[in-house]
Amino acid sequence: MVSFFDDMSDRFMVFVVNIIKLEKQLCKTYSGRHIYGQLFRAGTSSGANYEEARAGESRADFIHKMQIVLKELRESHFWIKLIIAAKLITSEDEGLKFLFNESKELASITAKSIVTAKSNIGKKSSQHD
Repeated sequence: MVSFFDDMSDRFMVFVVNIIKLEKQLCKTYSGRHIYGQLFRAGTSSGANYEEARAGESRADFIHKMQIVLKELRESHFWIKLIIAAKLITSEDEGLKFLFNESKELASITAKSIVTAKSNIGKKSSQHD
């Protein structure tokens, strides 16, 4: 049985692989190269930081790293929206549609995980008293 965390890791991997696949389409112009570079850094960082969060040394460390994941996902979503708005790739492109939707979904799940982890801080410490 696949755990929630393993499923999320797989989703981040697919997300990043789909970003990598945009390189050939975006890197034909100066603006496309710049935007791709920004998306590449933010997108790959979100996946790497998620893995770091999974190995967090404490709940506070987990929350901190997940907040970084959320920031990187939001930045990724911005760059994807810009690609669509500037018509650097047609919005009918299936990979671009996937990235647009997945960046929103991953950000939503990550935000909810942060809220849950924060709300559980007090519960965990009061159970030990």
